[in-house]
Formats: sequence, C-alpha cells, structure tokens
Amino acid sequence: MQQRAFAISPAMAGFMLFLSGAAALIFQVLWIKQLSLVTGVDVHAVSAGVSAFFLGLALGSFAIGRFGDRARRPLRLYALLETGVALLGVVATFALARIAPLFVSIESSLPVVAWGMLILLVATPAFLMGGTLPVLLRGLQSAPGGIGTKGGRLYAANTLGAIVGCLAVSFVIIPALGVQATGLAAAALGLTAAAIGFLRSSAFAVSAPDASPASSTGEGGSRLALVLYALAGGVALGYEVAWSQAIVQFISTRSFAFSVVLATYLAGLALGAALFARRTDRLADPWTAFGLLITAAGLVALFELAVLGTWLTAWQTNAEATVAAMTGSIFAGMSARFVVAALSIVFVPTLILGAAFPVALRLAVNPAHVGRDTGRVLAFNTLGGIAGTLVTGFLLIPALGIIRSFAILAVVAAVIGLVAIFRGKGSVLAGSRLVVPVLGALTLLLAVLVPSDRLATLLTKSRSDGRIISYEEGLGATVAVIEQGQADRRFRRLYIQGVSNTGDAMPSLRYMRLQALLPLLIHKGEPKSALVIGLGTGITAGSLLAYPGLERRVAAELLPSVARATSLFKGNYDAAKDPRLEVRLRDGRRELLRSQERYDLITLEPPPPSAAGVVNLYSSDFYRLARDRLAENGMVAQWLPIATQNDEDTRSLVRSFLDTFPEATLWSTELHEMLLIGSLEPQQLDATRIADRMKERSIAAALGEVGISSPADLLATWMMDRTGLERYAGSALPVTDDQPRIEYASWVRPDELQRILPALIALRTELPLVAADPTTKASIAEAHNRLLLFYQASLNAYAGYRAEWARDLELLMQVEPANPYYKWFVSSSQR
Repeated sequence: MQQRAFAISPAMAGFMLFLSGAAALIFQVLWIKQLSLVTGVDVHAVSAGVSAFFLGLALGSFAIGRFGDRARRPLRLYALLETGVALLGVVATFALARIAPLFVSIESSLPVVAWGMLILLVATPAFLMGGTLPVLLRGLQSAPGGIGTKGGRLYAANTLGAIVGCLAVSFVIIPALGVQATGLAAAALGLTAAAIGFLRSSAFAVSAPDASPASSTGEGGSRLALVLYALAGGVALGYEVAWSQAIVQFISTRSFAFSVVLATYLAGLALGAALFARRTDRLADPWTAFGLLITAAGLVALFELAVLGTWLTAWQTNAEATVAAMTGSIFAGMSARFVVAALSIVFVPTLILGAAFPVALRLAVNPAHVGRDTGRVLAFNTLGGIAGTLVTGFLLIPALGIIRSFAILAVVAAVIGLVAIFRGKGSVLAGSRLVVPVLGALTLLLAVLVPSDRLATLLTKSRSDGRIISYEEGLGATVAVIEQGQADRRFRRLYIQGVSNTGDAMPSLRYMRLQALLPLLIHKGEPKSALVIGLGTGITAGSLLAYPGLERRVAAELLPSVARATSLFKGNYDAAKDPRLEVRLRDGRRELLRSQERYDLITLEPPPPSAAGVVNLYSSDFYRLARDRLAENGMVAQWLPIATQNDEDTRSLVRSFLDTFPEATLWSTELHEMLLIGSLEPQQLDATRIADRMKERSIAAALGEVGISSPADLLATWMMDRTGLERYAGSALPVTDDQPRIEYASWVRPDELQRILPALIALRTELPLVAADPTTKASIAEAHNRLLLFYQASLNAYAGYRAEWARDLELLMQVEPANPYYKWFVSSSQR
C-alpha cells in the first residue's frame, strides 16, 4: 500500500542510528580487546580482527542493501537487524572470553579452521550492522530532501553515536561494568533502537521501488563514483593507521588517549557529513566538489605533519594547565592535552573527508534503488578501507616510514580528485575546477619536500639533551633509542610509540639484573630453565647468561624492532646475539598459550601496566597461565613499578598476584621498582645456599656492577612475605581479564612514590632466613639500614628538601663510598 505520510521522522531515524553507532563501536572495541587475549597482542591478530569486523560490515551493506529495496516494511527489517546484532554481539562477546584454549588446540593442526572460527564470530554480527543504514535510509524514501541530504545526516548521526560509544567504553562502561557486562550494555542500546523500529513499523509500509533500470552513466548510480569512493576509503583508513603512530609521541599509550584520538577522527567525519549534507543537493557540479574535498583532505593531512613542531607541545602544556586549574583534576588536564593533539593533527582532514560522504551518495545512489546503492557505497568504501589499512600498516609504513606513507596517501587522494573533475561538467581550466589540479600539484611538491625523518627530529626536539641512536618505524610501533644525560653520565633509553619504556642507566640496570638473578639465587632447587617475557633493553634476559647453571634461556618479545635495538644498550652482555638465549618474536601471553614448556623461572618485565593492552600481562588470568607453566619449585617474578600508577592500583595488582600464588614475597630492587615473586611451594631463603651461588664469578660480577657486592646486600632488599602483602592489598579488587581496572585507572598523581614507598617500608616483615648465623643477620641489618637511608634521602629530594638529601647522601658515602648504585645518584645530584 502507499504510505499516507513518511513512516518515521528523519530526527527519529537519526536517533536510532545514533544508538546503533554507539553499540557497534562498543562491540568493536570489546572484540578487538578480546582477540588480543585469545591470540596475543600481535599486530597481525589485531589486524585480522579489525578486517573481519569491516569485512562483515561491507558484505552486510552490499547484500542487505539490495534486499532492503524489496522490503515493504523497512523499519521492521531494520528492527530485526538490530535485534540480531544485539543477540549475536552478546554471543560473540561471551564466546571470545572463553575460546582461547579451543583456539590454541585447533590452531596448531588446523590454523585455517581456528582463525576462521574467530573471523566468523566477529564478522557475523558485523554483517547485520552493515545493513542498518541503507535499510533505514530506504525507510526515509518519502521524507523531504534528496539522497545526499538524508544520507549525510543519517551517516552523521551514526558516526556521532560511534563517538559517544568510543569515549564511553574507555571512560565509563568498562571501568564500571567490566568487559562481558559491557557487551550486554551495547546490546541494550541496539535493542532500544530495535524497539523503536518495531513500534513505528506496525502502521506504515512503503511502496515498491520503481523497477525501471538506472543509468550507470548519469549523476545518480555512477559506478565510477563507487570506485573512487572505495579508493577514498582506503586513503581515509590509511590515514588512521599512520596517524595512530604519528600522534602517539604527543599523547600517551593509555587507552584514554587513543579513545580521544579516535573520537576526534569520528567527530570530524560526523561534523563534515552533517554540515555538507544540506548543501549537497544544491551542488551544480558534484563531481568537482567530490574531487576538491578528497584532494584537500590529503593536502591538509600532509601539510599538518610538515608544520608540526614544539609549538604543539607548548599548546598542549597550556591547555593541560588551564583545564587542570579550572577542574582541579589531573586527569581532565591530561585529556585536554590529548584533545589539543588530536585537533591539531587529525580533525581537519577528517572533517573534509566526512563532507565527501553525502556527495558520494548523490553521485552513486539512484533514487529508484536507495537501499541497494547506499549499501554499495558503504560496502565499497569499507572494502577500500580494509585494503588501505592492510597496505598502509603492512607494506607502506614498514617499507617507507610514516611520513612517506602519508605522502603516498595524499598523492593517491590527489589522483582521485583529478579523475573526479575530469568526469564533471565543463572545462577543467574553468573556474573552481582549476583548484583541484593546483592542490594536486601542491600535494606532490609537499610530498617531495617533507623530510622522511620528520617525526624522529620532533622526538629529539622534545628532549633537549637527546641524540637519536636508532629510529625505526615498523609494523605496529615506532621504536627509538635516544642517548641522554650529560657528559659524565650518558645513558640510553628505549622509546616505544614515543613513550619511554626503560633504559640502561644505573637504576634500570640494577632492577633488571635483580629481576633475573634474585629469584634464581633464592630458588630452593637447581634451576635449569628460565623464560623472560619482554626483551626491552635485553638487560634482564642478558642477566640469565651470568647464571651458569641454566641450560635453557628463552625470551619472548612482541616487536622485532625492539629485538634489533637491544644490541645498542650496555649491560646486556649482547644477549640478542648470544646463541645461549633463544629469542621468540611473539607476545608473552601467546607464547604461554601455544607452548606446554615448563620453566623453573618465568620473569615478567612488560611495559608499565597502565599502557593500552599491557594489562593482559598483569591479570590474575595471566598469572594462572604462567603458574601452569612452572616446573617443580618454579617461580614467577613480576616487575612491580610503584611510581607509574596510583596506590590503589598498585594494591589491585598485588591482589591479582596473591589470588594466584599461595606463596608470595616482595623485594625492593630499586627506589622506584619492586619485585613480586610467587610460587606454589614455600620459598626457602637458605643463607648458605645463596652465599655459595653468589661466589660464582659471573654472578658476583653482574651484581657487583649494580651495588650488590655480598649476600647481605641482596637479602637487604627483602620487604615482606604474604602476610605483609595481604595487609598492603587489603580489600582491593584484583585485575582480571574481565575487569582490567588498571588500564582504565585515574591518572597517576605526581607524588605517588612518596605515598607508596613509605607504606611498603612500614609493612616490612622479618626476613625468614634458614641457616643464618648472627654475623650474617647483623650484616643484612646493616645493609638494609644503608638502603633505607638512601630511600629516605630520595624521598627528601622528591619533597624538595635538597639540604636533607645532600646530608643523607654524604653520610651514605662515608659508610659505603664504593657502591656504584649510590655513587650514580651522588653524581646526579651534583649536576
């Protein structure tokens, strides 16, 4: 039957797609996060998950869009799609939380089946998502306005929902509900949209579309427009991949920072589509407009990289200070810092790209086949995006670097623009059509002139005393080694994604040597095998070479570029090139999932726990996996930084460890670092055995270089047993795969070390020594008092009491003048 009025208002349709977009983005974030737990935090695995999601969207847009043209009740079809998304989305979320053992067992013999199972879980609900916009646009067939206007507004509403979902999932929903319950929340949003569709569909139907064939050469239904918009989708997603690595040195590796950047990217698309939608139907030459927009987006993206400088850091600092002062919140200030970076680098090009969507709809959608052609536009654009993501991430950046990748993408955008204007009306040399060739020429000129080491130069400019030793823009991460410090105290630091991870300065050298050797020395058996998760500078893994009793030494490292950079650091005994150490290039969790090997020691030194994705290596679930790979009397040693997260988060990390290991001890390996050691059997601290092992020349030399010259110095780092740890953790909730609370914790307070270190010292328990005579106990007590004196001096320095700091260090040097660890700080204080 003919409808008496349009079935649903454009505003209500926009609200439904707003809910749909929020649900879709939440599901996408959840599934990518869960896939990293199943397959390991590997760029190939994550890319496969993202590609599966977008492939589902593309196929759904194409297939369901065609079917939607034949639906007499498109709102009912839309409601069924949203219901299916909600149900299948929950199934995928709960299945991915439990599928890891099955995936690993199948992958070894039938990898195609294993990966196909994961792809099917993600792509199936995404397939239904892909049909929602074209079907709902079909439901607005009789509403006022042209295809470009209505489609642009729906696209903007859908993208606006994605923005809200993107921010809510990191800032609110996962921190409050956990991963699996967040899946239920996303489903609730989709079901709300479905309910609206069902209620509105009962009274209205639309007429069948005109069956007359559409012209493929006219303005609507153009196949060339489909191809060009697919290429534009590849450029847009290629930008996103490159931006994610280019912008990181101006933000952080926290999930919040990436959410702000992604939200800015989506906001540009949404606002551009919304603003240009009202103009699209009035364009005299939409081909020229399309070409101009795509070309301008490429030129602006490249130009912004060309002019990046320390001015951006200054703007960020001012914004952070202003917002923090206005709100009284460090977290709000840091978020403002992220927003400034995202607006300066990402927003304007995406605003222009968003404006191109309604123009593409006008060019590619025949009014007689709204659902089919809208589905084609979305499908082609999404398939192009998949190709752009894979080509940029796996080919361009590894081969050419980020700047040259941006240049190529910008040139491709200019070519798209030129093709579009030649398809338009009139002479290319006339009026506004001449602008596109001019912009294309500027793009080519800029692509040649911008130096390929632009980002490396910016990285060192932000560190005034830094000098680039190595810089590699590789698959999934940017890895740099920068030499810093003054002439008498030069050291090197490892920067991953623009953020300092570790280095070879004396404090780092000390805690990493102890990270490997301390648990081996106190081991009550005869350790023969050890696994290090996280190669980094290679110091921890290299320290295993100093322990002669080991027969098998393994290091798991996610990034090949980090493994290559290892040789540039001192103090690691050239570990990466030593045949006694086997370096396996894979995520630590994946290493434990795929291998049934057992170890006497598993020592964990991943990046700081608040970094995005790293929480996978700090959860109770991961500790259980590590526990299951221990040999008899085996130990797990976990690096515990106490200055990079707040006290309440450190307590949660300790609680996760205690929930897994019945035996647990804590050691102070450096001023800013602690070491948790967990085991299934009691840890027997035999003073005689430890002393005998430390007589080994290689062990004595390795420890002596970092201020541990005797068994007393080693045992003086003791902090507490499980009793003390239980008192410290208290009622804190653990970090789990489903409740990754540390990843979404508040921004670290600047004085947190002054809060946590005294609390831990106050809880110190008696050292449970076996076979220790009074002389040994007295030596340990003296060494511990010297360590406490140094910690007190350092806390005075942090509090600004420079005179007290100098007084305590002078006293310490009188007692132990040759200790290289203490001497390093004395020299530092004199600089």
